[in-house]
Amino acid sequence: MTWRELMITIPVTSHGLVLEGVWQAGTNGGAVIAPAHPLMGGTADHPVLNEIAYAVYREGLASVRFNWRGVGASQGVPSGEWPDAESDYDAATEHLAESVDGPLVAAGYSFGAVAAARVALRDVRLRELLLVAPPADPLRELPLKDFQGPIHVIVGGRDKYAPIDLLSEQLSSIPNARLDVIPAADHFFFDAGLAELQQLIRSAVS
Repeated sequence: MTWRELMITIPVTSHGLVLEGVWQAGTNGGAVIAPAHPLMGGTADHPVLNEIAYAVYREGLASVRFNWRGVGASQGVPSGEWPDAESDYDAATEHLAESVDGPLVAAGYSFGAVAAARVALRDVRLRELLLVAPPADPLRELPLKDFQGPIHVIVGGRDKYAPIDLLSEQLSSIPNARLDVIPAADHFFFDAGLAELQQLIRSAVS
């Protein structure tokens, strides 16, 4: 299948909003991919989100990534509050579940990774977690041990917001969790790490 992304709209019926999304078809399940914090430059076209989407596509998964409310062409006002983030992620999950067959992956980058985990802990359709650079403090508040599927966490060795020692401590007691470190990458993957990120994601979802 050819890589051919399409712009879509995603209704958030509970809030009467419409989000801007990007859709890529696949052949075997799909992934919902959430961006970083809406008040800190988190958008659907960030290079990290592009890399996640392309990596899962290489493994046959469809994907939908989206702009939070109030970002880009998405309606509403950006807030960065968890209830709003979860509502937006719920809407993208619903769109994906109605569009593909097979298991669904909850994915996200930074703030979006935590939002993905929060939703996956209560939505049984999301069978796998793929978390890129999740901030350690809000992630630590979640009962990840209750998630039954695979948990893949990928972080940069120079990430100040997702320190390896804290993430390792949290994940060490969860048998279905794996932590991969890209030594040269920071939280933003500005200068290094995107090629390694794609390889690790492909390995995680294959």
